[in-house]
Amino acid sequence: MLPIKVPPLGESIVEATVSRWQKKEGDAVAAGDTLVELETDKITVEVPALKPGVLSKRAKNEGDVVHVDDVLGELDETAVTATAVATQAAAPAARAAAPTPVSTPTPARSAPSPPSAAAKAPSQSETVKSSPAARRVADERGIEIAAVTGTGRGGAVSKPDVLAAPTGGERVPATSRPSAPPITPPRGGNGATPGERETREKMSTRRKRIAENLLQSQHATAHLTTFNEVDMSAINALRDKYKEKVEKEHGVKLTFMPFFVRAAVAALKQFPLVNAQIDGDTIVYHNYVNMGIAVASEQGLVVPNIKDADRKGAIELGREISEVAKRARDGKLTMDDLTGGTFTITNGGVFGSLVSTPIINYPQVGILGLHKTQDRPVAISGAVVIRPMMYIALSYDHRIVDGQQAVLFLVRVKELIEDPAAMLIE
Repeated sequence: MLPIKVPPLGESIVEATVSRWQKKEGDAVAAGDTLVELETDKITVEVPALKPGVLSKRAKNEGDVVHVDDVLGELDETAVTATAVATQAAAPAARAAAPTPVSTPTPARSAPSPPSAAAKAPSQSETVKSSPAARRVADERGIEIAAVTGTGRGGAVSKPDVLAAPTGGERVPATSRPSAPPITPPRGGNGATPGERETREKMSTRRKRIAENLLQSQHATAHLTTFNEVDMSAINALRDKYKEKVEKEHGVKLTFMPFFVRAAVAALKQFPLVNAQIDGDTIVYHNYVNMGIAVASEQGLVVPNIKDADRKGAIELGREISEVAKRARDGKLTMDDLTGGTFTITNGGVFGSLVSTPIINYPQVGILGLHKTQDRPVAISGAVVIRPMMYIALSYDHRIVDGQQAVLFLVRVKELIEDPAAMLIE
């Protein structure tokens, strides 16, 4: 018997939850087939069969918490060989028992008969290399898996590939569809039936870890937030002027985030404590900026980071931010994407947030919060004018970042956004 073990899950991740078994006990599997999916606080891990065989035992149930090297089940490698031998032995007997076909004369110049349904090309599951999880999700979402571009080994279609694909129309002719299931009473978004006063749902490993990290950040830091507001007129004008050209020449949609990253990088160079970290009674200064970008996905909040953001221009930053955000939403983030960040930016404005106090992404000591741009009356040179304004917030660890440094950091970000030409000389 070959034990199926929990593989290494990545840096600082020691446990996971059994999310879904893809195979039942007694199922034959090929090498590379996904046996079970594990959910960690950051990514979903598919555990494949290392060799062909039969899943003889499932030692863990869905919802169980497991650790690295725990045994998930057992794979019987000899079962496949025994099945193949039995099949080969039965084949000659089946051929001998089959009646000998009687040949009949064929009329001259007769047209060839059309191929029967049984002689048609094999089904897509036989021709398209894909994982069981990908086929299941494709079936659930009504997606033709043959039309999905695979990014796995050898072009195999994986579950994230299917999740990233647009949903299609009808996949199967109406005449071949099974009869509709009986109508059930409508349920609420949390799975509650009408009349139920409350329901209970177990937290996923990812949600529990997010909660733990947020509590750790609140309890382990001297959390404080300072605010300012930014006139977005200059950035709006700059973006409107160049967005079509940048997208045409570089294939990158010009958003506001690269400008805020550039402004934050410049401010971090001026106030390096905001980019530092506490290790016991030591302050660790980072002479680089790995910029974390908070992304909301279906699995929960994740913070992938752009490595060495201080060495990149706005266009390159825009491209990398777009790519890493897409990987986050598609569930394709790697551990390298999620580790090593030194400072974080979160943008609640995309959801309509006008002002908030972001929580520090511990063990970092600072996080910049962006919010909704809204036209507001402001006084400029003694006159009241309407300008597109955004509130920005900096939450910081007051143990090493003094209030003066935090306020001046935020003022520097404001100055650079309101005068983006100044970033050219930073």
